Amino acid sequence: MATTEITSDVIGTVWKIEKAVGDSVAEGEIIMILESMKMEIPVEAPAAGTIAELNVAEEESVEEDQVLCLIES
Repeated sequence: MATTEITSDVIGTVWKIEKAVGDSVAEGEIIMILESMKMEIPVEAPAAGTIAELNVAEEESVEEDQVLCLIES
């Protein structure tokens, strides 16, 4: 199984988490939404797979390039 790290493109806050550990995702499906400078930024799955790990919680601050979650495919 291949594991893919999903990282943050921006500094911001986790506004809403759409998926949980164990959920299946399709390529392009929204995993969570970040808020940065009053803009909502969707974090999409780069490939189909299963959410293996969530490393953040709602309302948590995130840094650029921080690993948000892992997908196993």
